[in-house]
Amino acid sequence: MENLTRRRLIKNAGLIFFTTLFEPYFGFSATPKASKTILLVSGWQDVNIGDIAHTPGLLNVFQTFMPDTKIILWKRSKGEQVGKLLKKNFPNVDIIYGNVDKDKNVENPEVMEALKNADVMVHGSGPLLVAADNLAFWMKHTDKPFGVFGTTLQNPSEDHQSILKKASFIYTRETLSIEHLKKAGITGDHIKFAPDATFFMDIRNDQKGDQFLKEAGLEEKKFICVIPRLRYTPYHQFNPNNNGWSEAKIKEVETVNAAKKEEDHAKLREAMIAYVKETGNKVLVCPEMTYQVDIMDELLIDPLPAEIKPFVLKRGYWFPDEAASVYRKTLAVLSFECHSPIIAAVNETPFFYLRQPEDTIKGHMYYDLDFDDWVFEIEQTKGSQITDRLREIWTDLPAAQAYLKKSMDQVSDIYKQRVESVMELS
Repeated sequence: MENLTRRRLIKNAGLIFFTTLFEPYFGFSATPKASKTILLVSGWQDVNIGDIAHTPGLLNVFQTFMPDTKIILWKRSKGEQVGKLLKKNFPNVDIIYGNVDKDKNVENPEVMEALKNADVMVHGSGPLLVAADNLAFWMKHTDKPFGVFGTTLQNPSEDHQSILKKASFIYTRETLSIEHLKKAGITGDHIKFAPDATFFMDIRNDQKGDQFLKEAGLEEKKFICVIPRLRYTPYHQFNPNNNGWSEAKIKEVETVNAAKKEEDHAKLREAMIAYVKETGNKVLVCPEMTYQVDIMDELLIDPLPAEIKPFVLKRGYWFPDEAASVYRKTLAVLSFECHSPIIAAVNETPFFYLRQPEDTIKGHMYYDLDFDDWVFEIEQTKGSQITDRLREIWTDLPAAQAYLKKSMDQVSDIYKQRVESVMELS
């Protein structure tokens, strides 16, 4: 019997999964009678390549699993460049925009047409029920099904709970969210773990990525990428209304960031120094969020010994397709941010997630996928521990790649299990 590739396994499992899930609503039988339409709400902000990556990841899920399904993307952020990126890679996806008002109505006729034509609405991956208003609009104007796909649901508000209680399926991006839902009285077999959709983001920009590597003098597998992060993202610094934060909130954020930034990044610098000294190779400091371009020098470059600095380069803000191409060529990605490690993993590159306690429960998905050896709870971690584990990678890359593959294979297995659980309910 022919061995199925990982993509084929996922594709076959996904087709059965969605066929079974939507059968009560769409009249699907073993063979779908006609193509269906999904209204996907996603795209939360464009200042973070992780938030951007959610959308192409989930679009790839649908196009891989359900190639005949029409997809309408109701995109929340309105950045023109990201819109072009999505259109380039998903030319058959219709992209619409439109804000929901306080009465849960939308003026844009394209949204109303999408409501009419779509068979199901899906809330994409994110840090919470970001598009609660969009789901409330759907609930007000139709009784067709909706669900949540790969979303963190930590301590959902009462308004969010009222929506989730009516969802046809809830797939959380880490198992801890399921426990939070239980505390809110939301239970059922329709609630399952499904990894963040970024695990399916397969777009790259090799032309741009390779050009950057050539100009920077970075050779394949002879450099590492490192990503800084403050304990709290300083949204007040780049949002016009200070992100709606009070003066007290801003002071708290800035105080914690100032107190922890050196302590955290000194541990990452220790690994950078050892890597350069022992291999003679280079380090690329790069951002996952726009603000990190401004903290690279202070936290990761300026404090380095003089003899190390010539081996360290930095990269300005980029989009996830170019980041994916660079991560594919690097030896390893060491990141305080949560999504660059996922983009690396998708591209078969080892990674470390240096987890700060303020970064919500989303990081637990790495434990759910058995990446325990590559997750470092930063307050319980010494720089030497990060260095020792990194040394294992540069001295035995095949072993690290095998470890990565073993855990990544679980992603397809998880979706296969979702199919089986849904079939048991039908």
